[in-house]
Amino acid sequence: MAQNLQNGERLRPVDLARGHGLSTQAVRNYEEAGILPAAGRTPHGYRTYTSLHAGALRAFLALVPGHGHQTATSIMRAVNEGAAEEALRLIDESHAQLLDDRRTLQAVESALRDLEPTTASGPDAGPEPAAASAAGGTFIGPLAGKLGIRAATLRKWERAGLVRPRRDPLTGYRVYDEADVRDARLAHQLRRGGYLLEQIAPLLAQVRAAGGLEPLEGALRDWHGRLSARGRAMLTGAAELEAYLRERG
Repeated sequence: MAQNLQNGERLRPVDLARGHGLSTQAVRNYEEAGILPAAGRTPHGYRTYTSLHAGALRAFLALVPGHGHQTATSIMRAVNEGAAEEALRLIDESHAQLLDDRRTLQAVESALRDLEPTTASGPDAGPEPAAASAAGGTFIGPLAGKLGIRAATLRKWERAGLVRPRRDPLTGYRVYDEADVRDARLAHQLRRGGYLLEQIAPLLAQVRAAGGLEPLEGALRDWHGRLSARGRAMLTGAAELEAYLRERG
């Protein structure tokens, strides 16, 4: 295909497809979606492509890993419609989302660091009424007081699935074991960071599935890796898109 382009020859759909490991139907679909400019036609009605179409395809395929298929499609469609400013706005939004994801990760890591080892009771827990503690756990009042929140807040978190205390069989009171206290402290840190309950619940589910905080270190490393890969993919996509914009003039 490179030789064809250097010679200024027209490309068939199969030429464009083979150069990127695609099917000819995929190339036609991309054209219909506005990802590629409209193809030329031979007197017999067959599609013909040029180096400009090859550049558009390279730009789109480079944009997908960093921005996702839908956003990459919208970017290319805007460029091909002559709305370069709209394409740049879409790119800015994608970068802003990546930054927001990085801040979310930082907030989660900060919240995890702020979690101190907890036990249901201990010498530093301070005096509590005899009825305030249960075997292997603590009741709602003392926990709310330790966190500096209202008991009603803990009940709201329970309804949202953030904490899952058991019930004392004699009194019916909520009893929070060590894992519940950990979840409540983590939820409290994230709420202070401005995160919504529906954003916190999946994280706590992951903590429970991992069996605690320590196994999450691998998940956090993977999270860092995915964000870094996305950032680098955005750089690659930007370079190919800039080349395509220059070719379009």
